[in-house]
Amino acid sequence: MTKGRLYLIPSPIGDCEPSEVIPAPVLELMQDIRVYVVEDVRTARRYLSRAGLKGHIDELEFHELNEHSTQADVESLMHIFDGGRDAGLISEAGLPAVADPGAQLAALCHGSGIDVIPMTGPSSIMLALMASGLNGQSFAFLGYLPVKPEERRAALRRAERSSAANGQTQIFIETPYRNDAMLADILQTCRGGTRVCIAADITMPDMFIRTKTVDEWKSCRPAIGKRPCVFLLLS
Repeated sequence: MTKGRLYLIPSPIGDCEPSEVIPAPVLELMQDIRVYVVEDVRTARRYLSRAGLKGHIDELEFHELNEHSTQADVESLMHIFDGGRDAGLISEAGLPAVADPGAQLAALCHGSGIDVIPMTGPSSIMLALMASGLNGQSFAFLGYLPVKPEERRAALRRAERSSAANGQTQIFIETPYRNDAMLADILQTCRGGTRVCIAADITMPDMFIRTKTVDEWKSCRPAIGKRPCVFLLLS
C-alpha cells in the first residue's frame, strides 16, 4: 500500500505574521497539504489561515496530538498516510517534535517506513544559543525542568555541575507562568560566577536576550513575566 510522508512544519514562536519567520517554500508547501496533526485545532486553524489558507480551513482534516494523547492515540493516527496522503505536523510554537509530543508520531513513521521530512523554521533553542555568547560547540538541551521547587533546584545544581565539568552550555525551557519562579531558583541555587542567559520573546519586536553572571543578575533582576523564554547557563 502506498504511504504518504510526514512533513514537520514549524510555526512562529510569537504572535507575528508567518511570512516574517517561515520561509516561502514552507508556506507554499502548506497550501498543498490537506491533513494536519496539531497540538490544538483552534490555534492551528488560526496559524494556517494567516499562512495563506484563509477560506480553505474547512477543507482540511485535523487530528490532535498533545501531552494528553496516549500511545494508542498516536498509533491510531497512522491511517492518515494511507493512499499516499501526506500530513503536516505542527507544534504550538517553533519546531515540531522537539520537546514536543509529535516526536512519538515521527518515531512511528520511521518504524513504518514513512518518510519524515523536516522543514526550515525558527527554533527558540538554537536562536537563544546563537545569541547567548555561551559555548556553542558543546551544549545540552534539558527540556523542561521539574515543576516541584526542590526537584527543580536539584536539577539546576546537576546542570551546573555538568556544565563546570564539561565546559558545556546547559539549555532549558519553562512554562511562561513559571518563568519568574525559575529565575528565582537559578539566582538562589547557582554560583555567583555562573553565566546565565535569559532569552525571551525571541523573533518578536520586544525580544530580550542578555547574558550576565548570577551575581550580576541579582543586582538587576528582570521581570520576565509570562513571556516565552529560554534559559541557558555556563559554569
